[in-house]
Amino acid sequence: MALKLYGAALSPCTSRVMTCLHEKETDFELVPVDLFAGEHKQLPFLAKNPFGQIPALEDGDLSLFESRAIAAYVAEKFKETGSDLIRHQSLKEAAEVKVWMEVESQQYHPAISPIIFQFFAAPLQGKAPDQAIIDENTEKLGKVLDVYEDKLGRTKYLAGDFYSLADLFHLSFTYYFMKTPCAHLINERPHVKAWWEDISSRPAFQKVASAMNFGEKGN
Repeated sequence: MALKLYGAALSPCTSRVMTCLHEKETDFELVPVDLFAGEHKQLPFLAKNPFGQIPALEDGDLSLFESRAIAAYVAEKFKETGSDLIRHQSLKEAAEVKVWMEVESQQYHPAISPIIFQFFAAPLQGKAPDQAIIDENTEKLGKVLDVYEDKLGRTKYLAGDFYSLADLFHLSFTYYFMKTPCAHLINERPHVKAWWEDISSRPAFQKVASAMNFGEKGN
């Protein structure tokens, strides 16, 4: 029985899981959740995630939410197929993957997500982007990217010379970020830019990116 993923293809968090599923060459069914109608804040979806955030995954009688946890589950369950995203045969490499997964969650995401919100979500709410919030977080993100530039000058990918969940977790939010005037933060750092061009060109992500049109509803 195919996995059921409840979410929206334009959502960065849903697309994170979809990219992982494609990397693992795993069949799944995307069950659309209409964000614009607020379905994620209503039953029956709230029974899958009481916090009202997409995505959620059903695998038989197992129900999961939180995109990073779902992706980690998929990478572990299907570790023998597709790309090895968790380096399960090397304790050292697996540990490095976990470190940089945490870096994405605790350092990168808190800086980049408010920028994405201001450029894409705020206008849908009838609000102008708040430049003060953008400026504050571009400064934070720049400092994080300085660390990335140094690391990626020494290894091809974040956890080492291999692609992993640590890299994959960056894809969706960075994809939207690169559509903003702040994209220069990536482009002016040569090692970060090369890394981004590499990971964003992977076939698994390309299958997902074509549907990532957040903010274009009604255009």
